Amino acid sequence: MRIVLDRARCEGHGLCEEAAPELMHLDDEGELVIDQEKLTEAEAPDGRAAARVCPVAALRLV
Repeated sequence: MRIVLDRARCEGHGLCEEAAPELMHLDDEGELVIDQEKLTEAEAPDGRAAARVCPVAALRLV
């Protein structure tokens, strides 16, 4: 399972970072950095939560 980011849609709100801080963070320029693109089953709920709270639907799990 991976988290896929649509960079064109991402506006840097940071809600995903709050939902899954161990998987992603905003860099100094406000760009989202996914720390671990391949999720383990244990981390999948955090990845789903991050995708769910994104106001512009820039994240999805595949």
